[in-house]
Amino acid sequence: MKPTLKTLPKRHVTAPSRKLETFVSPRPGRPFTITFETEEFTCLCPMTGQPDFAKLKIHYQPDQLCVESKSLKLYLWSYRDQGAFHEAVTNQILDDLVAALQPLWMRIEGDFLIRGGIRTLVTAEHGTRQ
Repeated sequence: MKPTLKTLPKRHVTAPSRKLETFVSPRPGRPFTITFETEEFTCLCPMTGQPDFAKLKIHYQPDQLCVESKSLKLYLWSYRDQGAFHEAVTNQILDDLVAALQPLWMRIEGDFLIRGGIRTLVTAEHGTRQ
């Protein structure tokens, strides 16, 4: 009997995106904190073009809107081929999320892995935690 190749079902290929999708907070008016963490954030050093790797933590207290996690993943992926200083990229992520969500409070922590013997920690914050 001759073996046959099985055809895989067609898959939707995802791609990086700067579009942040949102949904209505399940508890508007009640302060609660959402935290996202990733150890797979990558951007490029604007001086050398080499990849910079970071652990990101995003903490926020929503007001009316929450960010949809898959869109956040695709948004963070969009930096993979972008040259950016650690300080600039951390602040840009904060600016973009604040613009999309208008949270009560948000904090972004970028823990950039050691390069040349130096580890960089960048924290950017918006609003007042309740």
